[in-house]
Amino acid sequence: MTRSDLVTRLADRFAQLTQRDTEFAVRTMLDAMTDALARGHRIEIRGFGSFAVNRRPPRIGRNPRSGEQVTIPEKLVPHFKPGKALREAVDGRSAGARE
Repeated sequence: MTRSDLVTRLADRFAQLTQRDTEFAVRTMLDAMTDALARGHRIEIRGFGSFAVNRRPPRIGRNPRSGEQVTIPEKLVPHFKPGKALREAVDGRSAGARE
């Protein structure tokens, strides 16, 4: 599902909201989440999951063309951990689809 799919689905589900209002709400929520993660905060949405920032330490890698060693600097990357309810919902749906 893309962001525009989410906006369309929410606008269809909540008739009192216009497409523009729904798009603004989704954009505002995602911007707030991005800002919180950029500041190093953790985000927890009960029943869905949590977002955190993980640190990848610096390491030595190789340039695939020349084989030369290069230093890869430390990175901070977003990480999502699904909540129990989400894991069970996904597992229940996929188990039913396999049978």
